[in-house]
Amino acid sequence: MAERAQTYHIFETAGGWCGIAWNEIGVTRFQLPTRSTEATERTMLRRVPGAERSTPTPAIADIIAAVKRYFDGETIDFSDVQLDLEGQEEFFRQIYAALRRVGWGHTTTYGTLAKELGAGPQAARDVGQAMAKNPVPLIIPCHRVLAAGGKVGGFSAPGGATAKVHMLELEGVHFRPEPAQQTLLL
Repeated sequence: MAERAQTYHIFETAGGWCGIAWNEIGVTRFQLPTRSTEATERTMLRRVPGAERSTPTPAIADIIAAVKRYFDGETIDFSDVQLDLEGQEEFFRQIYAALRRVGWGHTTTYGTLAKELGAGPQAARDVGQAMAKNPVPLIIPCHRVLAAGGKVGGFSAPGGATAKVHMLELEGVHFRPEPAQQTLLL
């Protein structure tokens, strides 16, 4: 099967420079904020080789406007954004569909998502792999997935766990600081 032609656009938000790629079916890639247009464009072209930079379609322009409002702190629901997840494993698609039902200001855990899909606790690792390979973070809200015990867990996007915490704080989810490690003086 031939690959569908993809286009992309780089845009600025209050959080930094984002990128979005799409084809005739829907959004194929999303890049969370980086510090420069160059870094965002490099990442987009690495993930979507051969994509052409273009002016957004009206539907994509609406998504971009929603992303900008999200990083300004407005409550935004991306669950109706049309995606093209061609090439993703079927189990990952199921994970992504379940995660898209976790709304603004709510969180879940890797284990809870696995259980919701009828998989055992060992599938929590698969959920973690799906989050790391999420082609459209924010639109598929992987930042809302926490480790066991409500710990932040990892985040492979620019800024790592700090970016994840910032996004959750935009949504009203706050974390207590981790207790400082105490050092014994001998």
